Amino acid sequence: MSAADTQALAPSGAEILAHLQSRRGDFVAFLEQLTRVETPSLAPETQNRARGIIADRLRDGGFRTLDLSGTNHGGNLYARPSDRARGRPIQLLIGHYDTVWPLGTLQEMPFEFDGNVVRGPGVYDMKGGITQIIFALEALTHFGLTPAVTPVVFANSDEEIGSRESAHLIRRLARVACRAFVLEPSLGRDGKLKTARKGVGRFSVKITGQAAHAGLDPDKGASAILELSHVVQALFALNDADKGVTVNVGTIEGGLRPNVIAPDSGCVADVRVRTHEDAERVTAAIHGLEPVVPGTNLEVEGGIGRPALEPTPRNRQLWRLAQNLSSEIGLALGEGLAGGGSDGNTTSLYTATLDGLGPVGDGAHAPHEFLYLDETLERTALLALLLLAPPQPSAGDAP
Repeated sequence: MSAADTQALAPSGAEILAHLQSRRGDFVAFLEQLTRVETPSLAPETQNRARGIIADRLRDGGFRTLDLSGTNHGGNLYARPSDRARGRPIQLLIGHYDTVWPLGTLQEMPFEFDGNVVRGPGVYDMKGGITQIIFALEALTHFGLTPAVTPVVFANSDEEIGSRESAHLIRRLARVACRAFVLEPSLGRDGKLKTARKGVGRFSVKITGQAAHAGLDPDKGASAILELSHVVQALFALNDADKGVTVNVGTIEGGLRPNVIAPDSGCVADVRVRTHEDAERVTAAIHGLEPVVPGTNLEVEGGIGRPALEPTPRNRQLWRLAQNLSSEIGLALGEGLAGGGSDGNTTSLYTATLDGLGPVGDGAHAPHEFLYLDETLERTALLALLLLAPPQPSAGDAP
């Protein structure tokens, strides 16, 4: 069916939702299959099997898949329709199949389905989101619909450790996509979409001083630990609640033994900011730190690895589209700011991005992790409606 025919004969949102609800058992079965394959980010050898499960299902749905190997992580999956029409704009569907949970977690945190609640390691963050992508695409196929904007899928296995290797691929895809839908879990149990995310950075400070005997020759030493105390206070002073800037020194180290003036020390700080402007300001302040204690030197490394996802005009336009379409399935959408980063932070630099379209539930990275099935199926129907939407006119903001 052509894109024009799709627009003319598209089913209502209620019909799409009813179809997905009829596949409730299939949705849980696939999610269980994917969840039972444990995929910790730091065990890349575990990723091939999960990627194969996703790829097989996409190929069955008429997609051509490509495995993209990784050097220090488990690789990525790219998929596009086998019969895609050339020249059409593309829309990007993003998810990750790695989790924070170590191997063996299923023994203490088994996959469980009880009524409307699905529990298990990674069901909420974000194997449920991967499942949504597949079932939204299959719903379009069921109704014989071809979106005017070609959907392509990118799933990575290093998101939970910062997408260090996959980020360049995400940037490449986002540059050519007219919009991106990120299936990270929604915000809170009421399922808000994540229309803003803080930028996330990590900075390390290394301090060198001069060792000396603490009792015999204290004046000949220069304490790296004393200097570290000044650095830690300077870093915490950068916190700004009104601007949403948080700077946290999470680890410190240093010294040899109690009777030695410390010749070295260091700390690592986590930084979160709402805007690119604040990112530049805080980064400059940290890299501009100067030693206070005579005889010590300090070296600063690091930066903002994931830029802030800001409410740009094009992102707000995509949010309003989601609001309008949600009314077709009786869904009242809310929005909010997430303190953590995702691959949506990256795509937002290049294209209209909507994040938090994934499962409704709670417990990301926590032992009580779960999703609400009915509410997650509603989000899957919303995703299908978004995929059917025509390309939006430019919102006028810079790429």
